[in-house]
Amino acid sequence: MEDSAFFGADNAGPATREYPDLGALIGSRICHDLNNPLGAIGNGLELMELAGHKAGPEVALIAQSVAAAKARLQFLRVAFGAAAPAHRMGGADVATIVAEHFAGGRTRLDWPALSELGRDEAKLAFLALMCLETALPFGGRIAVWHSAEGWRMEGRATRLRQLGALWDVAAGTAAPAGIGAPLVQFALLPEAARQVRRQVIVTQDTGKITLEV
Repeated sequence: MEDSAFFGADNAGPATREYPDLGALIGSRICHDLNNPLGAIGNGLELMELAGHKAGPEVALIAQSVAAAKARLQFLRVAFGAAAPAHRMGGADVATIVAEHFAGGRTRLDWPALSELGRDEAKLAFLALMCLETALPFGGRIAVWHSAEGWRMEGRATRLRQLGALWDVAAGTAAPAGIGAPLVQFALLPEAARQVRRQVIVTQDTGKITLEV
């Protein structure tokens, strides 16, 4: 094979190529593959019930854990998975995912009624929610509004976690150097905002953090 078949005709370097977001595709693949065994466990529990197996506290615990894991997986699949702009999500489906994600937790969520959302918009919102969750480790309240201009979210709590420069990372004004896996949402949020041509604005006050994007 001639070098020019792979390199530019003037041999200046590799030909320009468009690469997909491989990290997001990996996230989608992992969530997809984990969903099947979780569904199988749930089906197995239903079959045990139909067969007359007396459900004890241990079975109830398994069922609750499976339901929680599936809810978490659905949320993470949107937050970390691939998000094609043309892919739409029903508003009721999005509301169910966020409600199940926050169910049983210490943080109350006020989510708006929406007809539908682009997958990229939902991804942006979920990453922002994860950032606010991190700032509310002892619980609190997150209120969400959505308009043609974008999202506005307010996280309120009597005790907020001091995240310092992480909010600069979320706003895209600081590099995410040394950021760990539990906080990766702060690094991903400004990139998700750029995909829909917006910027993250963070405002901090006593007992309140506001995200606009």
